[in-house]
Amino acid sequence: MSNPVTNAFFFGRALAEVLSDKLEESFTNAMSDLGKFDAEQRENLRQFIEEVQLRAEQAAGNTSYPSNVTSNSSSKINIDINNTHSEDLQAMLDQLRAEIATLRAELKKYRN
Repeated sequence: MSNPVTNAFFFGRALAEVLSDKLEESFTNAMSDLGKFDAEQRENLRQFIEEVQLRAEQAAGNTSYPSNVTSNSSSKINIDINNTHSEDLQAMLDQLRAEIATLRAELKKYRN
């Protein structure tokens, strides 16, 4: 096999196979990391929702309404409370998103 054309063909074929294997491995690892991140974020969100519900139930248990308040008045009070806290919740979500972005940047620096 001293023919340079044949040697170049086999070299190119081997190079393409190795590159294909490496690309497949990198893609698989990236998808795995993305899946893990997604699962962690879903779990964090689930825990966050549970904590919010627990605190809301505790606050509702500590709050007593006068006996003459009707159910419609009660629901209006709850809606007003939710609207008041929605801005705080949005600010907290924005802060969490910023922290996640910072952590991603630090992880990227660490990996490189």
